[in-house]
Amino acid sequence: MDQSLVIALVVVGVIAAGGLVGLTLQRVLPERYTMDKARDMIGGVVGQLTLLLVLVNGLLIWTAYGVYSTQQTELQTLTARALEFDLEMRQYGPQADEGRSILRTDLVWAHEQFWGDDNSRAAAYEASYKAMGNMNKFLDGLEPKTPAQTNLLSAARANYAFIGEQRLLMSLQATTPVPWPLVYAVTFWSSVMFGSMGLLSKLSPMSVAMLVLGSASIGLAIFLILEFSQPYTGSIRVSPAPLEQAILALDQPATDAGASK
Repeated sequence: MDQSLVIALVVVGVIAAGGLVGLTLQRVLPERYTMDKARDMIGGVVGQLTLLLVLVNGLLIWTAYGVYSTQQTELQTLTARALEFDLEMRQYGPQADEGRSILRTDLVWAHEQFWGDDNSRAAAYEASYKAMGNMNKFLDGLEPKTPAQTNLLSAARANYAFIGEQRLLMSLQATTPVPWPLVYAVTFWSSVMFGSMGLLSKLSPMSVAMLVLGSASIGLAIFLILEFSQPYTGSIRVSPAPLEQAILALDQPATDAGASK
């Protein structure tokens, strides 16, 4: 079973258990503990916890979705730079075809780095360093003969440098863990809040049904937070389509591209 789903189910169970404890205490405690002034205090605590949950849950969801959205945007930007590099190498001339081949290999390993298994990710780092060395050596070996080729080579160097920096940035961002202390706090506060609400209610099928519904809602929020925090391994993944499009473009012979124009 998916780890995020397991954690979400545990959260649902903890919150539901807190609510059931509150409903049970409401039945067994003397009435003076849950009436009059006591109800005012319990209601105040419930209001405070509700505000905390709204703020922290909103922060967690916004942060987790921000990770997912940022990775998606950066992938699209990386792909655009790769296509620019491809165009520059095509315009440079046939002697630059090797550069397109090196970049294609590098992007294939980038695909494995983000969407492959653990073994592929480990191999991708070594392959990427090797590709970077090969590319720098290749670009240093090019000898532009016209001002246009000089400009194309300079732009290609800048784009390739950006691609490498972007990949490193994406890797570091993807390894940022979810803020677990906030997840623990949300679970604890939710359990206490539903327990307090149980003290203000009476045990009945409707109150139990609403308890389950409320617990499941918070569990779903935790599930989404965990999944958005794993943009390449979770069930809600960043699509590799832009990167695959760049790989296909680099796979196309330069002569075919020129003929199609």
